Amino acid sequence: MPQDGRDAADTSAVTQLVLTERECRDLGRWARMRECFHPDSVVRISWFNGSGWDFVERSIDMARRRVLATHRLGSVAVRLNGDRAVASLAATIDIPGALDGVDVFLSSHSRFLYRAERRAGIWRLAGFEAFYLRDEMHAQLPGQAVPVTPQQVAGFRPSYRLLSLLLTRQGYAVDPDLPGMDRPETVEAMCREVYGWAGLEP
Repeated sequence: MPQDGRDAADTSAVTQLVLTERECRDLGRWARMRECFHPDSVVRISWFNGSGWDFVERSIDMARRRVLATHRLGSVAVRLNGDRAVASLAATIDIPGALDGVDVFLSSHSRFLYRAERRAGIWRLAGFEAFYLRDEMHAQLPGQAVPVTPQQVAGFRPSYRLLSLLLTRQGYAVDPDLPGMDRPETVEAMCREVYGWAGLEP
């Protein structure tokens, strides 16, 4: 097969891998989600830092606790370098919850970066990370006010303060030092690390 054809096939394989991992996460297809990750993969997001396989187990626990996050995904951009690739996409994380008796709906806008690596001819994920842009929250029922004051979110980062508030109320510890657009240097450092892993420039 010509190189262009191989590149197109690899780009498609990595794209489908990323989409499959997110679909399985949202629909609770845990065994298939686990198959998307290499055993030594690393996941670093708002509420979790560890291996891909442990991320699946913690996602199962999150679903059992009725923290039902879903994801709206943008187009996947894939860059290849031999047996390694980086996939980038815009994503909105949607989480329903309750604050002080009011049912709310959180939307956290972010960008996901996936590291993919082909081993023994099979593409799987070697890493999954995100940087955070902004978030917003509204009441699920029209006419209700969201019970959030500036003082309640004053200690959280602007890029993901409402996400931090809701997850904290749901019992999760949120890393205060994640890459976010309120600290552009952290986003640049993350992109250089991820793309550098694949031998690419951001």
